[in-house]
Amino acid sequence: MIEEFGEKINGIDYQIRIGVYAVIFNPKKDKVMTVRNRNGHHFLPGGGIEYDESQIKCLEREILEETGYKVLIHCYIGNAMRYFKSTKDEPLISDGYFYLANITVKVQEAIEPDHYLEWINIENAKQSLIHEHHYWAVKEGLNKVF
Repeated sequence: MIEEFGEKINGIDYQIRIGVYAVIFNPKKDKVMTVRNRNGHHFLPGGGIEYDESQIKCLEREILEETGYKVLIHCYIGNAMRYFKSTKDEPLISDGYFYLANITVKVQEAIEPDHYLEWINIENAKQSLIHEHHYWAVKEGLNKVF
């Protein structure tokens, strides 16, 4: 079952953006890794699938680009979507696939120019994460922690 967030307005043609994201906790499981953009918005690390790329390969590439870390993916959390309007007032559906993962070793500096790795407290995640389905994935990930 796909979890849905946001308000779907009938008659609007939404553009779908498929993305793959990681839920990565610190060792105490009281913080989650996020990527903060220049506007101060927090997202789970990850992003859009490129042509002919698997979800796992996408996640490995995106985390490396955004954080400089290699990642070990443990299990699939689930699929959730959010209806929203972009900053340019475009109607979008963020169709997210979420995985529980750990970072392993830093192999390079992040190459995304306006993305900054930031660990946020779990109790602040609902307010900090810009997308509701990212917060849903954090809650679901806590239930699957190994």
